[in-house]
Amino acid sequence: MPTKLTPEIITAAILGFEEQKRLIDSKIAELKATLSGGPAEPEATPEPPRRKRRKMSAAGRKAIAEAQRKRWAEAKKESEPAPPPPSKEAAKPKRRLSAAGRRNIIAATKKRWALKHAEAAKAEQAAKKAPAKSAQKRAPGKKAAGRKAAKPAPAASPASEPAGE
Repeated sequence: MPTKLTPEIITAAILGFEEQKRLIDSKIAELKATLSGGPAEPEATPEPPRRKRRKMSAAGRKAIAEAQRKRWAEAKKESEPAPPPPSKEAAKPKRRLSAAGRRNIIAATKKRWALKHAEAAKAEQAAKKAPAKSAQKRAPGKKAAGRKAAKPAPAASPASEPAGE
């Protein structure tokens, strides 16, 4: 009975054989490692062979570097115009603060701080006075309430009872 080979069957067979090949390669690597006394674990995935790197001579690297420097120099010339040379007229002397000006600034700063401290002291005084007055107002009320509670309560009279109950 001839078996008809479809592309799916062939692809599955190829995958199966490749897996068997990987297993065989790992077993071979283990045996080689035990022979040479190297690591017992095989490589996880064998890497495909790499192409050899092309080597460049020192003269070739030097020529490329010099050409690149030349290109950078040209690019910098084009992008940044050269600044005009400094003239004596254009250069301004550095400004300096006179002693009198410094004294004026110090005096003004001290004056500002003195005002700020005075305002803060006023606010603090006002804050201290406000609770003191309210405490004085409450104190007689508390004392009076305490006195009333301390006195024996008078006998309840029928006139003092509310009519609604």
